[in-house]
Amino acid sequence: MKTYELQNTTIWSFPDRGNWATHKGDYRGNWSPHIPKNLILKYTKQNDLILDCFAGSGTTLIEAKLLNRNAIGIDINNDALNISKERLHFDCHNSAKIELYQCDAKKMTMIKDNSIDFICTHPPYANIIKYSKNLENDLSLLDYKDFLLHIDKVSKELYRVLKQGHNCSFMIGDIRKNGNVIPLAFNTMQVFLNNGFILKEIIIKEQHNCGSTKYWQDKIRNLNFYLLAHEYIFILSK
Repeated sequence: MKTYELQNTTIWSFPDRGNWATHKGDYRGNWSPHIPKNLILKYTKQNDLILDCFAGSGTTLIEAKLLNRNAIGIDINNDALNISKERLHFDCHNSAKIELYQCDAKKMTMIKDNSIDFICTHPPYANIIKYSKNLENDLSLLDYKDFLLHIDKVSKELYRVLKQGHNCSFMIGDIRKNGNVIPLAFNTMQVFLNNGFILKEIIIKEQHNCGSTKYWQDKIRNLNFYLLAHEYIFILSK
């Protein structure tokens, strides 16, 4: 059996997004399982408790189960949680315990202070991909400014539940409006720093197939800007 090779630089690229276990790329915007796998193996040990407060289709939770880490998955969208529940239904011969809750990430009352060993999550990029139509407090429905106001409250809640000396990781990208870049990623990072987190790492993750979709194939020659082809993974400590 080939040994899995962890990333060892701050530039990550996964042309093969990964489809082992029950992972699928059919949930729009979900991240490659290579990302949580690398982060979990780097920053946790077996039986640690991981939190994903934007669980989506369960990519982080699947990896936690495979790697024998306990995990709590939070999502405000019950449709997403149903997908996570289905994809977590596989045999895995270890003691990992995975809990799912429909909950607003700004108020995770079921989680005690200083109880989480590692946060590993992938929030929406403001309203670039809308995951519901009118679900109250769904961050994917918010414009840039409102998103930052809400993520401020999320970051405070994450600081509350994370153990002292432990780490919080999230991936986020920038967005464009009227052809100009809005630095959503760094502004989100700054929100976390303002609320007490300390910046440990900035990882640049290459996006693949950005220019290969039919939409961009038709438009790319006439664009007066570059296609955004990277995202950021921030590692912050408490």
